[in-house]
Amino acid sequence: MKIVKKIAIALLVVLVGMQFFRPEKNQAEGDYVAAFVAETQPSPEVQGILKSACYDCHSANTNYPWYSNVAPISYWLADHIEEGKEHLDFSDWANYTDKKKDHKLEELVEEVKEGEMPLNEYTWTHADARLTQEQITALLTWAQETRKKY
Repeated sequence: MKIVKKIAIALLVVLVGMQFFRPEKNQAEGDYVAAFVAETQPSPEVQGILKSACYDCHSANTNYPWYSNVAPISYWLADHIEEGKEHLDFSDWANYTDKKKDHKLEELVEEVKEGEMPLNEYTWTHADARLTQEQITALLTWAQETRKKY
């Protein structure tokens, strides 16, 4: 029983220590998706969908919930955001080639159609990110039309 107690104390010390070393926050100043919006011209409805369901993990600015300040959740969120931006970063849209823009929109269509995006873990705590069939249709229609530019 002593070893279990020592392990529990060690884990508690590590957990408390983690609270003092937090991952960097993903927060930008200004209009971080201006180039993307100007080029792709989403309707106000689609802009709202992108803002509520996509930008937190796929742009340079995340709106963090209160629990993002608690480790190990803070590390888990930072990892999700980093991975999301690796796949698609709306804030970096101006630096993508036309071919890459087309591919990113193709992936967006595929992921949304398959129900892979937004992630279930995200929609559990962000009810406004749960897309209705009408929102999915609007988003897919916009993305498929926008792909024709590239």
